[in-house]
Amino acid sequence: MNFIPEKLINFRVYEDGKDLLGIADVELPSIDAKTDVVKGAGIAGEVDSPVMGHFGSMNLKLNWRTLAKSTVHLIQQKAHHLDIRGAIQTFDTTSGEYVVLPVKVVVRCRPKKTGLGKLDSSAVMGTSNEFEVIYINISINGKSQVEIDKYNYVCKIDGEDYLAPVRAALGLN
Repeated sequence: MNFIPEKLINFRVYEDGKDLLGIADVELPSIDAKTDVVKGAGIAGEVDSPVMGHFGSMNLKLNWRTLAKSTVHLIQQKAHHLDIRGAIQTFDTTSGEYVVLPVKVVVRCRPKKTGLGKLDSSAVMGTSNEFEVIYINISINGKSQVEIDKYNYVCKIDGEDYLAPVRAALGLN
């Protein structure tokens, strides 16, 4: 089988895995490695070296059509558990059939900014919530591909936990 991923058919956003939050579009976070410059004797110049398993700030943004109860609820100063479930359309070039693969992004995040939007007759308001992501788990077709948990020293990429030896060295296992 040779699957060609084509597009996201649709998705939904839930809180705590069960409460549908509404109609939104989602800007997923960028995963940027923390780096530090390595230079000195024996190196021809400088190397911007990533710190294993450590990442910069990860931001998630939900853009809403209107101001709603769920938008205000997400301002609460606590960690929110959001579950974004989608369906990816893929094409199997062997069978010539479409195959739908589930994608799921689970985050624990804290509110950073809420844009209340604009009041304009017969128009969307453009309300938004922005969050700092402290945990993310990305699953495709039921298999976890990425799990980053900043407070618990977890960085699993494609099944390999890059921070396991760090946890062991720190006496956290």
